[in-house]
Amino acid sequence: MSFNYDDLLNRACQQMPEVQAKKERLELPRIMIQTIGMRTIIANFKDIADALDRDPQHVIKFLTREMATAATFHDSRAIFQGKFRADSFERLLQRYLEGYVVCPVCKRPDTKLVKEKRLTFLTCNACGAKSSIKQL
Repeated sequence: MSFNYDDLLNRACQQMPEVQAKKERLELPRIMIQTIGMRTIIANFKDIADALDRDPQHVIKFLTREMATAATFHDSRAIFQGKFRADSFERLLQRYLEGYVVCPVCKRPDTKLVKEKRLTFLTCNACGAKSSIKQL
């Protein structure tokens, strides 16, 4: 059997998945915090979750577990029980970004969370990698 190199190369290229990459870089909006009594309110929480391309409930669940406090999500803002500083939220959002948004293979933020039975996987739209993530 004799194969032409160009034909084989074209066939291989046709079988490759299309790369879907966001053109802009992932930038989180500045966190707008208000402290009222013993509550901390993030006014632009929905914008932050949209920038991460994640469900706000998933992000708030991560933050409440890491901060060991209660929180609610209402009208695009998150209300946390207790007084917290903006830098602690920024640090935790960076950890969330590394663990649940950025692909561990190609380091791009073009991912989505896929739940299969009891396990959750981080599937990359750019490189096609599928890696398991820690359950919340």
